[in-house]
Amino acid sequence: MPMDLLIRNACVRDDEPLTDIAIRDGRIVHMEPGIDIGAAEIIDAGGRAVIPGLVEPHLHLDKALLHRRLPARFGTLDEAIRVTGVLKSKQERHDVLDRSRQVLDMAVRNGTVAIRAHPDVDLIQGLIGVETALELKDEYKDLLDLQIVAFPQEGILKSQGTTDLMLDALRLGADVVGGCPYNELNWDDTRRHIDIVFELAQRFDLPIDMHADFADDTGDQRFAAVSYIAQRTIETGYQGRVSLGHVTSLGALDPDQLGPLIDQLREAQISIVTLPATDLYLGGRKDRSNPRRALTPVKALHSGGVNVAYSSNNIRNAFTPFGKADMLLIGNMLAHVAQFGVPDHQQAILDMGTHHAARAIGLGRDYGIAVGKQADLVILDTFKVADALLDIPARLWVVKRGKITVVTEHRCTIHRHQCCPH
Repeated sequence: MPMDLLIRNACVRDDEPLTDIAIRDGRIVHMEPGIDIGAAEIIDAGGRAVIPGLVEPHLHLDKALLHRRLPARFGTLDEAIRVTGVLKSKQERHDVLDRSRQVLDMAVRNGTVAIRAHPDVDLIQGLIGVETALELKDEYKDLLDLQIVAFPQEGILKSQGTTDLMLDALRLGADVVGGCPYNELNWDDTRRHIDIVFELAQRFDLPIDMHADFADDTGDQRFAAVSYIAQRTIETGYQGRVSLGHVTSLGALDPDQLGPLIDQLREAQISIVTLPATDLYLGGRKDRSNPRRALTPVKALHSGGVNVAYSSNNIRNAFTPFGKADMLLIGNMLAHVAQFGVPDHQQAILDMGTHHAARAIGLGRDYGIAVGKQADLVILDTFKVADALLDIPARLWVVKRGKITVVTEHRCTIHRHQCCPH
């Protein structure tokens, strides 16, 4: 039987021969050198690197591309929250859709095949973020998989009425129960916030994804909720169904303090999603000497067996003034700041943007370049997988469920002018 797509001469692993990848009905059905079979479409990768499609496990579409609407002057977290709150109060459906489409198009061009979006659900903008994301989920279904988190950015206890909005969002079709437990007035309310998130998740049988903390240290107990979240995960049988974003306060702990928390996270099978573009930009602002990197301890978590992924978080707003939804660019940044530069560590970073990110949003079982897996992959304009983060190469072809979704054609010629003798 002929294939829908045949990719020839692909470098899937640098230590193995080039292979052909045969795809039918959206899945990889055969992988070996020199496959002799017909196909409706054929790509000759020419020895180029082929990686699984990139995954953004933590992205805010509804707040993207607001950087010129009300420009920040100081670049602090408090200012970012204030400025974004003002802009959220003026959200209009058509504008949210337009800005979200711009970001989704960036992500698709850059080889992203799945995104977990975190639209705000609060009394400021209501459900507009969820409603627009649901529309885009259908619109982009052939280009990427879009998961939607009902995210209570302004707190739950502190903002009465948010629980009802969360219920409305989940009934509309949100895929994940979000949380922002540090944005409460005291530790008791933070714990109750976490309990409510677990109650909603159990009620709708949905996974959980919380912004666990966003601080330089654990001086405020609201920003030190990881242990309690891990405890609740195990008590409710939610192992493997909880992801936490930022978790920056862990970076301030001594190894003796950090070790038991890593053990808890591993036992609870909680995924940690680090957001280096935002965390580096906003963190450590009050440090007058030796400013902290304000990043979750990626190396210690990875070494301790915790599933670590990374993502862009925000694109061009007061929280993150840069970005173009390019996971290889963010991965390169993370490798530098986490000091993951040796070859094994570079591969680990690439895994964090692919296999680990897929696991963080529940796609791990059907993900990867292997027979039987869904055919979501990217052909890079480089000849070694190990060079993906070094070159940040063009994504020449992107394939989603066996269909070619992106073709990048570019040509660059360097003109060398020889000096004429006088």
